Amino acid sequence: MLDTLGAAAEFGLAALLLVGAVCACSFKDLLNAVIATAFVSLIAAILFFLLHAPDVAMAEASIGAALTTAIFVIAIRKTTRSEEE
Repeated sequence: MLDTLGAAAEFGLAALLLVGAVCACSFKDLLNAVIATAFVSLIAAILFFLLHAPDVAMAEASIGAALTTAIFVIAIRKTTRSEEE
């Protein structure tokens, strides 16, 4: 029972990861794309933790979700927010 619940949670998180990645690729506004990318990174960190890799989860959360997002937001603030078609 517990293994089935864990597998269902991992499958649900993997589905959220996929949805977030598709959203990040399809957003025209760069800030929204960066937020979606941070969401994908956070979900990946949770998945790593559930797969018993806490050191990888901490690295993904701190570097992938926090530091990279901050750098992207700073870069977007110094340039334009939307891409031209």
